[in-house]
Amino acid sequence: MQVDLRRSDEVLTVDMGGDWEIGLPTPRFEHLVRALPASDAIQSVGFDTSDLGIWDSSVLAFLVQTMDHCEAHGLAFRSETLPDEIASLLTLARAVPEQELDREETKSTIITRFGEQGLSSFASTVASITFIGEVTTGFLGLVLLRVRMRWRDFWVVVQSNSSGAIAIVTLISFLVGLIIAFLGAVVLRRFGAGYYTSYLVGYGMLREMGALMTGIIMAGRTGAAFAAELGSMKITEEIDALQTLGLSPVEHLVLPRVLGLFLMMPLLVIYADFIGIMGGMMVSVSLLDLSMTQFISGLLTPIALADGLLGIFKGSVFGLIIGLSGCLRGLQTGKDAGAVGRAATSAVVTAITLIIFANAVIDWLAVLLDV
Repeated sequence: MQVDLRRSDEVLTVDMGGDWEIGLPTPRFEHLVRALPASDAIQSVGFDTSDLGIWDSSVLAFLVQTMDHCEAHGLAFRSETLPDEIASLLTLARAVPEQELDREETKSTIITRFGEQGLSSFASTVASITFIGEVTTGFLGLVLLRVRMRWRDFWVVVQSNSSGAIAIVTLISFLVGLIIAFLGAVVLRRFGAGYYTSYLVGYGMLREMGALMTGIIMAGRTGAAFAAELGSMKITEEIDALQTLGLSPVEHLVLPRVLGLFLMMPLLVIYADFIGIMGGMMVSVSLLDLSMTQFISGLLTPIALADGLLGIFKGSVFGLIIGLSGCLRGLQTGKDAGAVGRAATSAVVTAITLIIFANAVIDWLAVLLDV
């Protein structure tokens, strides 16, 4: 490799000769320039490649160094003095800017992972509390007529969680009533107390299984739908558009869904209780030789109004949990392709976990209050 520098008026000409191969040490343009006497007259850098032999990418590496030097010192880089094939390759090499590669992540320790998990849990808790506060503020504004809710979305949610959910609620509630009755028929007949199967069915459906199973059904059906809907809107930037227009996503998207489900869950629980009791009555009449009158009499005698009201109250709480969980996970959806699926899954898991936890807390309070 041969490189000589010569000045001609305001042009610094680089004479390149010999064979340029990648295995040989490539000259550094900065070192060659430093060896020249200082001069402010140079305005551009040109090239003379008449003595250039065979060459490879080492020529491009040297020319890129020269171009960087020209850009740093405000000199003109005269690429027209280069052969056409070299100028084309140089243009192609500079077409895409260089990217800085991320440093290879070191393996974190257990303490580091524990700290990161703690910070993530803290941030998630703060986000959940903030979201609940925004929804509560929205409900207060709705009561005080300071918030305008989209009633069309509200009625869509009401329809979806009434007639739209009847089929699955009917099937599951009927099967749960059958299971409770079968359990009573098998166990209570051993003690000659098959008559009390009606009490087991009524008590189990009204206080526990009617609300619990309906809540789990709606968590998988409606909670996932809420998360998927809002997640899709988040990915398509519709929620960002609402915020740009000065509209609150909580007031326009969350309130109609949460309020609609909150009002419809008690009605679904009442319907589920009725269907479950009907299923239990079928088993009692067919297996225990009880008449419908005996079953209803055995059901109404020990069952109190508080048992049914407790299940309805659970349904309201479960509806609020499902609505909040689904909307929260939907608004927290990421930007990648699988984000909507993860948001729907997270909404279902969160809702079912909180439903079971809330059910245990309500039963504990019912025992303390003797309800």
